[in-house]
Amino acid sequence: MAKHLLSAIAVKNAAEGDLNDGEGLVLRVKSTGASWVLRYTAASGRRRELGLGAADRASIEAAGTSLKRARKKAGDARDLLDKGTDPIDARRAHREAERSKAEEAKGAKKAAATTVLRYARAYHEKHVEPVRSDKHGKQWIASIEQHVPKALLDSPIDTITAVDLLDAMVPVLRKLPETGSRVYQRLSTIFDAAVIDALRPDNPATPIRRELRKRAGRRERGSFAAMPYRQIPDFVEKLRKVEGNSARCLEFTILTAARTSEALTAEWCEFDLDTRTWTIPGAKMKCREQHVVYLSDRLLQILKAQEGQHVRFVFPSPREAPMSNMAMMMLLRRHATGATTHGFRASFSTWANELGIARPDVIEAALSHNEQDRVRKAYNRADFLRERAALLQAWADYIDGKPSNVIAGDFRPQLVAA
Repeated sequence: MAKHLLSAIAVKNAAEGDLNDGEGLVLRVKSTGASWVLRYTAASGRRRELGLGAADRASIEAAGTSLKRARKKAGDARDLLDKGTDPIDARRAHREAERSKAEEAKGAKKAAATTVLRYARAYHEKHVEPVRSDKHGKQWIASIEQHVPKALLDSPIDTITAVDLLDAMVPVLRKLPETGSRVYQRLSTIFDAAVIDALRPDNPATPIRRELRKRAGRRERGSFAAMPYRQIPDFVEKLRKVEGNSARCLEFTILTAARTSEALTAEWCEFDLDTRTWTIPGAKMKCREQHVVYLSDRLLQILKAQEGQHVRFVFPSPREAPMSNMAMMMLLRRHATGATTHGFRASFSTWANELGIARPDVIEAALSHNEQDRVRKAYNRADFLRERAALLQAWADYIDGKPSNVIAGDFRPQLVAA
C-alpha cells in the first residue's frame, strides 16, 4: 500500500475534505480546522478511526513538522495493531490509568493534610453533634482529645498502623478501662468513616481487638465497684433519711437500674405516671435506642415528691441544670460504701440472676443491654413488658425488705425470702 503521499506544501494548501497520506493516514480539513486521522480495521473486523491530533498549517515548515508527527503516531498505532491491541482501547486504558493515578495522588495529599484529630473533629461535627445532647456530644470528642496520645492525634490519618493504635491504647485501658474502651470504640468508628472517605485502605482498630484486651487485661463485667446486693436494703434505708436531690437521684438510680447519666438528665416529658413508664430517648442511651423503664410504687413516690422543683429536670442542681455525677459520688464517699453509682447495675443483675428472679433475657432487657442475636431481638420485640415491670417491682420490694416474687413466664409467683 502506497504511503507518504502528502508533502508539506500539500498539507498547507489543502482544501476542505479528506486527503490520504497512505496506509490509512488521512488529513481531514474542515471549515473549523484540520486534524489527522488514522483509519484502520480492528481485529474484530470493525472499521475505526483514531484521532491523532490537530494539523498545524500556519506555515510550510509547521505543516511539514505536523506531517512527520502524524506519521510517527500512525506508525506507533500500527505497531499496536500488529501485536493484537486496538490503539483506541489502549489509549482509553492509558487515560484511565492516568486518571486513577491522579486521584490516588490527590487522595494521598488530602490524607497527608488530614490528621487523626482533624478528622475526628470533622466526624464529630457531622455525625455526633446532630444526634446527641450537647453534654454527651462534648464528652464524645473530649474523651479522644484527652486520652489519645498527642503524637497519634497529630499524625496523618493514613499513616496510622494497627501497631501504632495498639501501643497508644494499651496504657489508656490499663489506667481507665471504661474510658479506654469507649475511646477505642470511637476511634474504630472514625477509622471506618475514613475508609469510606477513601482516606485510608483499612481500619487499624479491627485487627487489634483481641490483642488489646490481652495486653490491657480483660475487664470483667461489673468491674465498677459494686455493693453486695444483700447490703443494699440497709443502705437505702439510711439513704432515705438524707435530704436533697442527690440522695433522691441516687435512690432513683438504684431502683431503676439505670445508667448514671440517664438518671441525672431525666426530664418530666419522659415520664407517664398514668402508665407508670419512663421512656428514655435513644439520644441519651448507650445503644442509641429508646428504652422504657417501668416504675415501681416507690419510684412513683419519689417522682411525686420531686414535682414542682423544676419545669424540665426531675433532679435539678442549684443552677437549675442537671446535677453532676460528682453529687452522687460524694454522697457514696461520705457513707464510706466503696461502691460506685454505676456499680448498682451490677448489684441488681447479681440479685436477679443469683436468686433466679427473672429469665436472663428479661434481666438484660431491664439493663438495656443490646441483644446481640438479631433473630432473638426480632422475636423479643415486645420487650417482655409485663415481666420487666414485675422485675423492677420485685427489686423495689426486696430493697424494702419484702419477699420478692420470682417472675416466671406464666406469672405464677413463688416467694423468695429477702
